[in-house]
Amino acid sequence: MNGAPPVAVIGAGMAGLACAQLLAEAGCRVDIFEKSRGPSGRMSTRRAQDPQGAWQCDHGAPSFAAQDPEFVQEVRQWEQLGVVAAWRPRAVRLQGKDVVPADAGPDRWVGVPRMTSPAAFLVQRLAQQGHGARLHLQATVQQLQYESACWTVHCAEHGQIGSEYCALVLAVPAPQAAALLEPVSPYAAALAASARMQPCWVAMLRTDAPLPLDWDAAEITDGPLCWVARDSAKPGRQGPQVPQGPQTWVLHASARWSQDHIESDAESVARQLLQAFEALAGPLAGSLSDSLPGGLRVTAHRWRYALPAPHLVNRCWWDAPAGLGLCGDWMCGAGVEGAWLSGRALARRALATLTR
Repeated sequence: MNGAPPVAVIGAGMAGLACAQLLAEAGCRVDIFEKSRGPSGRMSTRRAQDPQGAWQCDHGAPSFAAQDPEFVQEVRQWEQLGVVAAWRPRAVRLQGKDVVPADAGPDRWVGVPRMTSPAAFLVQRLAQQGHGARLHLQATVQQLQYESACWTVHCAEHGQIGSEYCALVLAVPAPQAAALLEPVSPYAAALAASARMQPCWVAMLRTDAPLPLDWDAAEITDGPLCWVARDSAKPGRQGPQVPQGPQTWVLHASARWSQDHIESDAESVARQLLQAFEALAGPLAGSLSDSLPGGLRVTAHRWRYALPAPHLVNRCWWDAPAGLGLCGDWMCGAGVEGAWLSGRALARRALATLTR
């Protein structure tokens, strides 16, 4: 195809950004549509302000591993540029009342100074590509049209955005992709609908003083919670530098508990997860569940589509005649690495068609 092929990418999480980056490097003109106020998808950070000052908490992906050689190389570049750092928390496993040291496993990585930093870096790099890339934020795609081998994108906030595209990439959770695709590609919609994704409720907690716990992260085998961590102990945060100052903790509910409470309100979920944390950690100073009514000091967020269970095995899906592709961790493996690999794999398959 002559000129700069125009491509629409729906979703500015890691899969969408990785795909868009490779497409732009190859000379495509890329428009990215994201319903949120910023990029990063589930590599998300909540920031808030209360009378004690500003605070933040990574309430999406808490960290990520890097094992694939290509992704390892990418992460090392991020490390050199200061947007990620290795995190080696003091980790334990809580089995009933037993505290068991946990296997450290491979290095875990976190964004610096927050989990959104790698995505912000990729957006900046995209803007510097030869043909550039446009990121449309708060653009909720609600309708796709395919006519005369061209795609158009319609958003709830702005109507049709951009012009016509010779290719369309969906880098969103499988259920969202299925709903968008049903009117235009029943086969792709059925493929997306075949994937299953588990929910996750997450509570974020800020304390005025350190909690008397000698670990930073814990895997939990029983009860509502499955994982908790001292978020402020991550590299680039306040923890090690201000050992006696405020702390932030993130509390992840199990998939089963989250599903059972999927339509509960955030305030009641925050209270229940906080109470479960108190039961594990022992009574916390001042009885946090009584003194923190919900608002700025403890809050909860629902990820309706948090983790694939299990993922599909194709890495990505590409319909060359229609110029239509699907990518995401639900096609390649849970987590940041799976999303990045899926986006790159789709970009390569698309370029084999678009740059002929």
